[in-house]
Amino acid sequence: MKHLNKARVVKAFLRYFTAAILICLTSHASAHQMSTGYLNLDTSDKQVNKGQIQLRWFDLDNIIGLDANTDGQLLWGEVQQRQSAIIRFLKQHLIFVAMNQPCELSFSPQLQMTEHFNEGYLAADFSWSCPNDSSQLTVNYSGVFQQDSDHKLLINAEGNTSYSSGVIENSDDSFVIDLTQTSAWQTFTLYVYQGVLHIFMGIDHILFLIALLLTCALSRENKQWSVALNNKSVFKNAAWIVTAFTLAHSLTLTATAMELITPNSRWVELGIAISVLLTALNNIWPIILRLGWITFAFGLLHGMGFAGVLGELGLAKDQKLLSVLSFNLGVEFGQLMILVVVLPLLILVSKRSWYQQYGVKVGSGLIALIALSWSIQRF
Repeated sequence: MKHLNKARVVKAFLRYFTAAILICLTSHASAHQMSTGYLNLDTSDKQVNKGQIQLRWFDLDNIIGLDANTDGQLLWGEVQQRQSAIIRFLKQHLIFVAMNQPCELSFSPQLQMTEHFNEGYLAADFSWSCPNDSSQLTVNYSGVFQQDSDHKLLINAEGNTSYSSGVIENSDDSFVIDLTQTSAWQTFTLYVYQGVLHIFMGIDHILFLIALLLTCALSRENKQWSVALNNKSVFKNAAWIVTAFTLAHSLTLTATAMELITPNSRWVELGIAISVLLTALNNIWPIILRLGWITFAFGLLHGMGFAGVLGELGLAKDQKLLSVLSFNLGVEFGQLMILVVVLPLLILVSKRSWYQQYGVKVGSGLIALIALSWSIQRF
C-alpha cells in the first residue's frame, strides 16, 4: 500500500510539474508581448506641444481589422488603406482635458512603424492645444480595454523643467500630468511596478531561479541527492543564491542602463538561455555544488537582460538614477514573491525520497529542454 501511495504521489507531482513547465513554455512565447501602449508627450517647445502614441499592430488589427486579405501577414499597403480608420480610432479613445475643457488633438497622416520586445507597433505623431492655459493636463484613454482588460498605457511627459510618468489601466482610464514640476513619487512607483511586471513576464528569469532553488533544500552525498540536515541550511543556501543573483544583476542592470556598458542584446538573450540550460544540467550531473559563484556569474547576464527592458521604457529625463534604482527594486520585489511561494513547497517535497531520486532530475530535465529550445531560437 505504501508503494502504491508513493507511486501515486510521484505521478501526481510529475503531472502537475510538467503542466506548470508547459504553461511556462507557452507563456514564454508571449512573455514580452503583453498588451502595452506607450504615450510620449513633449511640452519643451513653447510654440507647439508634441506627442506620440504607440500601439501594437496585433491590438489594432483585432479592433479595426487591418489585415484586409486575412492571410495573417500585415502589409504596409493594408495599413495605409485603413489610415483614416486608425486616426479616427485614436481620436475617439485619446482625449486631453485642461481645466474641464477638451483640448484639440491633430494627428499627422504619416504613420510610422516601431518595435517593442521584438513585436511590431504603430507610432502616430500628433500635436495638441488647449483653450485654457493650465499647469495640469488630464489624459483620458479607453483604447484596447474592451478587447484586453490587462492592457496598459505607459505615459512619459517631458518639459523644460518637468518630467512626469504614469500608467493608465482598465481600472482607471485617466491620468493627471503636472506640466510644471517633476514628480519623483510617480517615477518611483512607475518603475517599481514595471520591475515587478518584468520578472513575471520574463519566464527565462523565473526558470533560472527555480532551477537554482530545486536543490537548495537538498545535500549531495555519495553522488546522490538527500534531504538537508535542517531548515537553517536550506535558508542559508537560498539566501546565498538570492544574494548572489541580486548583487550581480544589480551591477549590470545599473551599468547597462546608465550606458557604462553596451552589450549586444542578441548575445545577452542567448547567454540567458544558456545559463538556464547549464544550471538545470548541473542539477542532473552536479559539477558545481556551491551555487553562489555560478549564480553571480550568470546573474550578470540576467542584469543586462533586465536593462534591455528598462531601455524600452526609457529613463526619466532628470531622474535617471531613480528610474534605475526603482526598476531594480521592483525586480527584487518580484523575485521575493517567487521565493516566498516556491521555497516552502521545495522544503516540503524535499523530504520525500521520490523527489530526491526523481523529482529533481525530471524537473531539471524539463527546464533544460525548454532552455535548449530557447538557445536554438535565439542563436
